[in-house]
Amino acid sequence: MKAKILRLDDYGRGICYINDKITFVPNTCIADEVEIEIIKETKKYNIAMAKKIISSNRQESFCPYSNTCGGCSLSLMKYEDTITFKKQKLEHIFKKFCNLDINIPIIASPNTLEYRNKITLHVKEGRVGLYKEETNEIVSIDECKLVSFKVNEFIKLIPDFKIKNGTVVIRNNYNMEILANFITEDKLEISNLTNFKIVGILQNGHILRGEDFFIERLNNMYFKVSYDAFFQINLGITEHLFSLLLELAPKDKCVLDLFCGTGTLGLTLAPFSKKVYGIEINKNATINATYNAKINGLNNCFYLCGDANELISKINDKIDLVIIDPPRSGMSKNGIELLKKVNARDIIYIACDPITLARDINYLKSDYNIKSVIGLDMFSFTYHVECVCVLSLK
Repeated sequence: MKAKILRLDDYGRGICYINDKITFVPNTCIADEVEIEIIKETKKYNIAMAKKIISSNRQESFCPYSNTCGGCSLSLMKYEDTITFKKQKLEHIFKKFCNLDINIPIIASPNTLEYRNKITLHVKEGRVGLYKEETNEIVSIDECKLVSFKVNEFIKLIPDFKIKNGTVVIRNNYNMEILANFITEDKLEISNLTNFKIVGILQNGHILRGEDFFIERLNNMYFKVSYDAFFQINLGITEHLFSLLLELAPKDKCVLDLFCGTGTLGLTLAPFSKKVYGIEINKNATINATYNAKINGLNNCFYLCGDANELISKINDKIDLVIIDPPRSGMSKNGIELLKKVNARDIIYIACDPITLARDINYLKSDYNIKSVIGLDMFSFTYHVECVCVLSLK
């Protein structure tokens, strides 16, 4: 049957209506006229696949796997159109969940391709690839346009390690050094890696060669990052994030950095703050953060490992500013109550999922006013968008 795509949902799927029922069509663009086949039907909605594009003003995707892997789901759109989509998405979410009509600017990424410094690949019966959208079916790939050329060269070598089944997490730093962790029970053979700067090769977190961490450089600071520690995946836009943080944060205050990871956000503010306290559940990340403060010559940073609700009582100073960068699931109810208990004058909430951000802000708005919301295109050509929200105590 024929249909016309009217708009995109928050996940970048095309929307049309069949017999007045909303129908989601992945891998389509606004104004596409398509021949579709319904593959799932419920009482409230349909999911369809586009069998044929009848007419469109889309661009040709830069990715040969775009119709199957689902990673760069906006690759058929012009980049400026993806920014418009993300702006409309954020404004819609804040209207829906927080009843706020606000203008939300989006900061574009300096690099729209080859910007990722990390990729997770899956291996089944020797086939290396990414999962097909919403399945555990492998889409075999030998390159990803979103990661660096050096990571793509390494991807081509994975079969030489003789891994049959498992997962491979590959990371690279500013110097194009590679750190790879093979999560598998297979016996590995280390390939010829003379063309690579290898920081470390690990199996299930255990060192086979080199080290289990790398050094990252950002805004003239250096950060030790363990193989399992979080670090932002797009260095170009992260530089904008750090600059924005310095612009938005009040100076000469006592800062609490929740979900601090390797300490990047708090350390960025440390030269302009009285003290910075970081709390992180990952032990390796906490060790990294302490080390990172030392190598950057900062002696006003203190890091605690464990549950924030249990550790907050160990901080005797009055907290003026809380910075939060939680996982995609956002804050727990206990975390929200902790924020209210801390009663900081200002909160800067950084989120990779604007829906959970809006949900959490809705819980906080009885105590806090929203001063500003800004989007950053951390994940170019995907439906994901990073978001920074500044709140002040009423």
